[in-house]
Amino acid sequence: MANGSVVVVGGTQGLGFELARSYASERRDVIVTGRDQVRAETAAAEIGGSTRGIGFDLADPHSIAAALADVGAVEHLVLAAIERDVNSVRNYEIDAALRLATMKLVGYTETIHVLLPRLADDSSILIYGGLARDRPYPGSTTVTTVNGGVTALVRTLVIELAPIRVNAIHTGIVGDSPQWRDMAPERHKALVDRTPIGRLVTMAESMGAARFLLENAGVNGVNLALDGGWMCM
Repeated sequence: MANGSVVVVGGTQGLGFELARSYASERRDVIVTGRDQVRAETAAAEIGGSTRGIGFDLADPHSIAAALADVGAVEHLVLAAIERDVNSVRNYEIDAALRLATMKLVGYTETIHVLLPRLADDSSILIYGGLARDRPYPGSTTVTTVNGGVTALVRTLVIELAPIRVNAIHTGIVGDSPQWRDMAPERHKALVDRTPIGRLVTMAESMGAARFLLENAGVNGVNLALDGGWMCM
């Protein structure tokens, strides 16, 4: 069995933070990364245990190798960084598009490249995408394209990195996440009315799904939609 740390890239907030905290509560060695060192160290202290924080910007992929130089053996690698971008073709912001595409595709791939020698054959990788890949909305031009790229990235990594397992999770709206918990009541109701389970997916459910993808040795090459059934409608 693999014996190493759990590395959560983008683990300073939201779904990545909750996943890191779940593993830290089991006395696992956890590393969380964020865009700057202070923020990463603050999140690590809040998570507790032996959690360590490392700061680097995925949108600056040339800096990743040096930032991760002292990371040892890795059992689970999670790429959970999320950055919002509202960008349309009619009002196209090149810098914003370049940042997001670099962060989620080049930055993620470079992180895997750097840490690959520290992963064992039975290690696993989990990449966070998003359901904008299937359900575009006004201004999601780059987000939808990049999340589609995550789906393709999983497929090629499964072949290139075998027998290391690689999966992705594509969450819809997580009702109790910091981003959505304070949404207007009318919007919340409209979203619930469209969700077959009669409520929005929770942070705990997202964390549980992530751990399943990381830990179940028979699951590989899966792009899991976690949306309460939206994709069935």
